[in-house]
Amino acid sequence: MASSHPLSAALANAELLVDRATLDAAIAAMAGPIARDYAGEVPVYLTVMHGALPFAGQLSLELGALGLDLEFDYLHATRYRGETSGGELVWKHRPATALYGRRVLLVDDILDEGYTLAAVREWCMEQGATDVRIAALATKRHDRAIAGISADYVGLEVPDRYVFGFGMDYHEQGRNLPGIYALKD
Repeated sequence: MASSHPLSAALANAELLVDRATLDAAIAAMAGPIARDYAGEVPVYLTVMHGALPFAGQLSLELGALGLDLEFDYLHATRYRGETSGGELVWKHRPATALYGRRVLLVDDILDEGYTLAAVREWCMEQGATDVRIAALATKRHDRAIAGISADYVGLEVPDRYVFGFGMDYHEQGRNLPGIYALKD
């Protein structure tokens, strides 16, 4: 399927903000605090699709190396649907795992303003989760996040720009790039 927004054009007008080695180190550093916080438990590990897939897979391996077992599930809720700004939350898949009485770790690629993660966290609590924490590969540096939402575990911060790669998309493309890029101004 040809895109009216070719990835090659975006890459030609982008700069690499975070390389693969830095991403690997950030993800490894996140694992220690998470493993300590869930020691002796098996949390429900909810990957927010599609963006969190590369990050969630790598983080889960780091957690496994530290001895933390996880119960995997996923959800697909989006506000973007291929666009560059968000709209109404659309659920494409809800987790099949019962959350009642469980601790949940939501894993996402980026926390920008937080509308999607706030809605998903609220839904998890409505399902009876006892605790819902957020692990985000990246957070954006700005003051537009909605009140009461922040990541409990953060890999790194990125500037308040259009970023893509390592799970984050450019018009549904480039999620598998091994770094984080930003369009030049």
